[in-house]
Amino acid sequence: MLIDSHCHLEYKGLVEDQSGVLSRAREAGVGAFLNISTKQCEWEQVVGTATREADVFASVGIHPHEADGHENLGRGVLLSATENPKVIGIGETGLDYHYEHSNRDTQAKLFRMHIDVARETGLPVIIHTRDAEDDTYEILADEMAKGTFPALIHCFTASDSFGRKVLDLGLTISISGIVTFKNAKELQETAKGVPEDRLLVETDSPFLAPVPHRGRPCEPAYVVDTARFISELRGVETPQLADATTRNFTKLFSKAVL
Repeated sequence: MLIDSHCHLEYKGLVEDQSGVLSRAREAGVGAFLNISTKQCEWEQVVGTATREADVFASVGIHPHEADGHENLGRGVLLSATENPKVIGIGETGLDYHYEHSNRDTQAKLFRMHIDVARETGLPVIIHTRDAEDDTYEILADEMAKGTFPALIHCFTASDSFGRKVLDLGLTISISGIVTFKNAKELQETAKGVPEDRLLVETDSPFLAPVPHRGRPCEPAYVVDTARFISELRGVETPQLADATTRNFTKLFSKAVL
């Protein structure tokens, strides 16, 4: 069994045929899905899908692109949202300096708030970072010094040196279909070296469809293609990788009942 540890089932490209999307993934061997939110107005729908579908779980959080629109989001609001039994993660949150859609200080403030809630609840923080390696690591290291918390870097595309540093902090790394792209040589090297007990796979669907599905909306079923590619990189059988990443998911997202 494989788990798609990061998908956006409410986004255009999936939501129009959500039941079909889930059925195709299940038929392909995907046994669970983590449905990710990026802004507060999505939380009800994201959690609603998880409540309706036994094998779907939910996260609550604010993407760095949405930070300016949530500057005054109270810590208590996020904390309260984590009480739902199907909410197993916090995020996605983090820093994105590529598009500069939100003020950097506001992104950092909300990132730290998510971490604080993760520390209190024990739920893992799902981290997005783009063109912000140094500041992301600085915040993570500073917050870890205040008290440990579970966390992962989703859709990892950062440098190998950043990967080693966050692994040293105890984080997990999740690899998306980007690893199958021809120009993703550094990511492929990183994917080879992530310890087996710290590796997850994801689609980030409907984005970033892996080879051989490039040009189409990505679906959770395609996590199978990504897992197969990573297995070949690492010189292991796909069932071994599937078993390992499923164990890692259930250990990290300990609130999930599969």
